[in-house]
Formats: sequence, structure tokens, C-alpha cells
Amino acid sequence: MDYLHDLTSFLPGIVVTVASLIVIMLAAFKKGMNSIYLVSIGGLVIALGLAIQSLFGDVGTAFSGMIVYGGVGAFGTVIVLLGALLCVIISKEYLEEFGLHYGEVYAMMLFATVGMLGLAVSNDLITLFVSLETMSIALYVLAGLMHYEKRGAEGALKYFLLGAFSTGFLLYGIALIYGATGHTNLLEIAAAADGSLLFFAGSALLLVGIFFKIAAVPFHMWTPDVYQATPTTLTAFMATAAKSATFVAFILVLTRMLPGADSGDWTNVIQVVAILTMIVGNLIALAQDNVKRMLAYSSIAHAGYLMVGLAAGTAAGYSGVLYYLFAYTLMNIGAFGVIAYYERNHGLDFTEIDSYAGLGFKMPIMGVMLSIFLFSLAGIPPFVGFIGKYYVFAAAVNADLIALAIIGVLASAASVYYYLRVMVFLFFKEAHKEYTMKSPGLLFKATLVLLAVATIYYGIEPVLPTTGLIELLTSYYAV
Repeated sequence: MDYLHDLTSFLPGIVVTVASLIVIMLAAFKKGMNSIYLVSIGGLVIALGLAIQSLFGDVGTAFSGMIVYGGVGAFGTVIVLLGALLCVIISKEYLEEFGLHYGEVYAMMLFATVGMLGLAVSNDLITLFVSLETMSIALYVLAGLMHYEKRGAEGALKYFLLGAFSTGFLLYGIALIYGATGHTNLLEIAAAADGSLLFFAGSALLLVGIFFKIAAVPFHMWTPDVYQATPTTLTAFMATAAKSATFVAFILVLTRMLPGADSGDWTNVIQVVAILTMIVGNLIALAQDNVKRMLAYSSIAHAGYLMVGLAAGTAAGYSGVLYYLFAYTLMNIGAFGVIAYYERNHGLDFTEIDSYAGLGFKMPIMGVMLSIFLFSLAGIPPFVGFIGKYYVFAAAVNADLIALAIIGVLASAASVYYYLRVMVFLFFKEAHKEYTMKSPGLLFKATLVLLAVATIYYGIEPVLPTTGLIELLTSYYAV
């Protein structure tokens, strides 16, 4: 009955797959959008419940070692499903406002989620590649949703071309690794690796493909244009769920394929890329007047903070990265959700920072919530973003990477300027003209309020202390 064991080990992904097929059929037969919306939410809720349950289950491999279940994979699955669910919930009103509320949009979000779930549990390079492409192709479609606008078409084309280019690096790297070791399973590769030039080159190309997906410098060029051109709630989906899945896959590669004597070389590479990513992301964000482009460069900088935890190469570092991904999902979806609300009131071009002048008093709840999310992104206590940064920087210090941690802290301190700048316009600048603000829907407002409360609560009382994540990782390593 191994097939039953295999199916149950990937049950959240199977549930989302079934939901995506139902949604695409409902859209094909022109059924009501409310039905499609509810099926999408229902599928993700069921899958999330199953994923949370798997956090407390056994740890092992399935599908002949192609995927893992439990431990890190389960935690990554929870983060991806949480991000996908929140983004689907807040998308309805926004997409309706701009005439983009199609059933196919939800189908693409669900198909992308299936790819992300596969990515988060990959134990084989073939699984990793297929999952990455499933996610990427769906995201290319979502990025081009506003193809009728010049920036929409330009952003989608840039994302597709650069994504295809990075996929070539990834696939060629897999081919070289297979040529050097004769295996695609991560553990079998680690056992057969001999430190040859062929294996080194393959691993380097594989990491280049991963760096592109997480928008690490110098593979970040696509991020600001794509984030600005994509509908805002879908931008949140790309920035959180997709990034979380790729980082979890990155952890799997580092801990299972590259854990040997040569891993120190990759630690040095990750340190250099992390430093470049933190510095470049924050410096360019300082000069941005468009809020979505500012958050795009901010997203690049956060990828650098996450890589600080990876560079530590310890269980504490990896657990810090996982917690940071959870924190980042909460605060980033919240920030993009409020921006989507402002866009819904005043049009797609309503993302220049001077447009926010005086809006903090027009709709105080939205202004306060955006401030909470921005404070958290800046890493100011007592918000969840501070705890996430503390975990990754503390892991780096404990691993004797003190210089890297200091650079990370200084880069995070510099980010305070461009986050607070938005709040200055919200509450301390006079409005240029009078705006009429629409009242957000109950579900939309409740979701943002829940995210704001969670951002504060989990900053004061972390949901999963580092020790708990270390236990998950320790049991996972025993597989």
C-alpha cells in the first residue's frame, strides 16, 4: 500500500490540484464567480488544515524518495498555503474593480500554489525543476494580466525572458550534477559527490537559477518592473508564497545535497551574495518614489536578510529563515493589501508616494494598519519583523559571521528611512486634492485587521520559538 502512503504524504498538494481543476472547469462552463472564489478558498483552507496537522506527524520520504514530508517541508507547506489563501481572499474586490475578475486568475493562482508546494518538499532535482516550472509558468500568466497596458506587457515579457534564461542555467546545472554523480536524488548526490570541477560547475549553475527566483543581486533586475506591472494583490502572492517556497527548496538543497566538506565554499558565496543583496536592495529603495517599486527593492533586501541565516549553515540559522518567511508573509501581504485598497479607490497609477499625502486621516484604520506593516518590515520592535531579523542575525553571530550580521543590521537600519517616509506622507503632509474613499468589504477589512493583529501578537509572542523549529530540523536531518 505504498501508493496510499505516497498520496497521503502530499495530500495538501493533491487537494489544491483538485481545487484548481474544479475552478478551471467552472470557468470553462461560465459558472458564477462566487462559486469559483469559494472553491478556491475552500480548497486552500482544507489543504492548510492538512498541512498544519502534518507538522506534528512523522518525518520521511515518499514517491521513491522524490519528496519529503514532515519537518521543514511541512512548515514550508504551511507558509505557502497561508500566503496563497490570504492573497486569494484579498484579491476579489481589487480584481472586480479593474475588470480582471476571471475564473482563470484563481486557477492560475492555484496551479502556481501546486508548484510551490512541490518545491517546498523537493528531495530530487527532477521534482525541484518540474515544481519550479509549474510555479513559474503560472506566474508568467499572472504577471501579464494587464497586457493591455504598456508596463503590464513590458513587465510580463521581461519576467518571461529572464525567467526562461535562468531556467536554462538551472537545467544545465542539473545535467552537470547528474553527469558528475549519476544521481538526481539530493541525498544520493551528496553521497556520490567527489568535489570534481563538473560537480562544482553544476552546483554553481543550480544556485544561479535559485538566486534568480529569490531575486538576489545580481539576478534581481526583473523584480521592480514585474512588481509594478502586476496587479497588486497578485504581486503580494509572488513576493510571499513564491519566495517562501523557493527559500525552503534552497534549504533542502543546502542541507541535503551540499552538506559535506565543500559546503564551506558555498557558505562564502552565499555571504557575498547576501551582502550585495542587502546593500543594493536598500540603497535603490531609498531613491524610489513609487511605493510598489520601493516594496520591490525592499523585497530584494529581505532576500538578503534571509540569506544571512542560510550563510550561518546551522539549525538555528535555518529555523530563523523559516520563521522570517512566516513573518514576511504576514507583513508583506498586509502592506500590499492596503496599497491595493488605495489603488482600488483612485486607479492603478495611485502608487506614487506624493499621492498618499493626507490619506492617513481619510481612512485612519487603513493608515494605521499600513504603518504597522511598514514598522514591521523595518524591523522595529515589538513587531514580528523584528523577531525574524533577530533570529537570522543571532544565528550569524553564533556562527562567528559577526561582520555579516553587522552589515545586515546596518542595512536594516537604513531601510527605516524609506518605510517611515511613506508614513510621513500619510499623516504629516497636506492632501493635494480631496479624495472620496470607498468602504472596503467586510472580508477584505477583516483579513487586513487579522494580519495587523498577527504582526503585533507574533512579535510579542512568537508562534513557534526557535527551539521548536530546531527540533523539527533535527528530526528532519535524521531521515
